[in-house]
Amino acid sequence: MTRKIHLALHPYGVGGPGQHGLWKDPSVAKNASIDINYYIQQARAAEHALFDALFIVDSQFINATYPAHYLNRLEPLTLLSAVATHTRHIGLVGTASSTYNSPFNLARRFGSLDHISGGRAGWNVVTSFDTGTSRNYGLEEHLDYTTRYGRALESVRVVRGLWDSYEDDAFPADVERGVFLDPSKLHALNHEGEHFRVDGPLNLSRSPQGQPVIFQAGVSEEGRDLAAQVAEGIYAPGGSLADAHAYYTDIKTRTAAAGRDPEHIKIFIHGGPVVRGTDEAARRRAAEILDEDNDFDRNVGLLGRAFGAHDFSRYDLDAPFPDVAHLAEKGGRTGAAKIIDRARAENLTLRQVVESFSERRTSPFVGAPGTVADTIADWFAAGTFDGINLAFRNNEDLNWFVDGVVPLLQERGLFRTEYESDTLRGNLGLPIPANRNSLVRA
Repeated sequence: MTRKIHLALHPYGVGGPGQHGLWKDPSVAKNASIDINYYIQQARAAEHALFDALFIVDSQFINATYPAHYLNRLEPLTLLSAVATHTRHIGLVGTASSTYNSPFNLARRFGSLDHISGGRAGWNVVTSFDTGTSRNYGLEEHLDYTTRYGRALESVRVVRGLWDSYEDDAFPADVERGVFLDPSKLHALNHEGEHFRVDGPLNLSRSPQGQPVIFQAGVSEEGRDLAAQVAEGIYAPGGSLADAHAYYTDIKTRTAAAGRDPEHIKIFIHGGPVVRGTDEAARRRAAEILDEDNDFDRNVGLLGRAFGAHDFSRYDLDAPFPDVAHLAEKGGRTGAAKIIDRARAENLTLRQVVESFSERRTSPFVGAPGTVADTIADWFAAGTFDGINLAFRNNEDLNWFVDGVVPLLQERGLFRTEYESDTLRGNLGLPIPANRNSLVRA
């Protein structure tokens, strides 16, 4: 079977990280991030184009410097449950923190979404790098990296165990015999681990896809190891072709070393295509977008996210970059370390760091439809991704891609012409997980 490209849509409402000017776009409703009809429209457009999934990000801490979309947005599981009733095929992937949620609640919420959608749910497992989240949950400080990732691994394993509480034929619902449940096919988990004690069972059966698909996004060593052990989908950072290839190869190698089939983990790179009728017009529009988002003060605030929402506005912009290494361990450590290392190596001022690291790189997927299709095909053939997580400036940019690029990928046999399945697993080419309790019985 010919390998196919997978596509996901990542709607950003009124503007996520670095998209400081998006909310000013006259084509974007100022309440888009809290308007369920906006998300339904986005999901339907993506489904019409045969995309694999709609992906919703989340965080649970903000301050006034955060991106516009983050300041006022809907909770992912509630949002996706509403979208599920207006779609039939597209996958619905929501972000939830393993650090600030109990496994039982996560299992029930995502299991419910899986049933509501007929087997299209996915959980994007995050450990949270916004350190201020801890104080929203009664904790004095954020957990360190080792604890967060150890907790994440155990949380996923507990959740999966709870999803297997019922064997597939546990409910005969035999009226004549008066038997609704076969109690021998209901199984308590009785888990006792380092971070959790969960008895179970879950009061919810398995869905048509067996279990929701596990996604994860991480670039640290701990994040990559977690992905290799439990992830079925990865949201990768992208970057240059060489960077994307190195990440792809590393994750696939780690997955095989963990005893898993590398084909059972699908890697999605981030992509923000800009498509127009000609290459020149697309480059011009890409440059306009960069200019619209160039807000130095907002970039100062954005820089602070990697350091636990640290306030960099308190420093002299033209003094050497401040010593904030101690803030990285409980924030976005990998990204923060890159910032610190470069600032030290090049003796950069805070102003220079903000200008350098807040600079948005132009997407590699910019040009006329044929140019963008060629680039996507080349990157795919080079082994840099299994799919692309697409973020578009507005509906016009989405339509340019759907109407111009998708048909060319289909003509080349690189993208589906119809859905293969009604479930997210089926469309991603992932197997239905065997129920551990059925295996024990066998």
